[in-house]
Amino acid sequence: MEDIPQPSNKPYIVGKKVRVYIAPEDADRQYHDTVCEVMAVLTDDLGIETGRSTEAYSYTLRDIDSKEKLPIEFRHHDLVPVEDD
Repeated sequence: MEDIPQPSNKPYIVGKKVRVYIAPEDADRQYHDTVCEVMAVLTDDLGIETGRSTEAYSYTLRDIDSKEKLPIEFRHHDLVPVEDD
C-alpha cells in the first residue's frame, strides 16, 4: 500500500513550503507535486460548516522553481508540508 502524505493538522503560515497533492482526476492536476511557498492565508466559514477547522483555510501560492504565483488558490487539504532540507 502506498504511503499517502497527509496535510498538516495546523494551518500553514506565510513563507512555509508546501507540496500540492491532488488526485489525477482533479481539474487542477497539472499542479500536482508542485512545491510552493505560501504567500497569503485566506479564511472562510467552511470549517464551521464541516466541523473540521483546517477546512476554513485556503492559500495563495508561489511556485518555488519558477517563482510564479499560481493562478488559483488551494484548500488546506490539497497541500502537504515539505520538510526543510
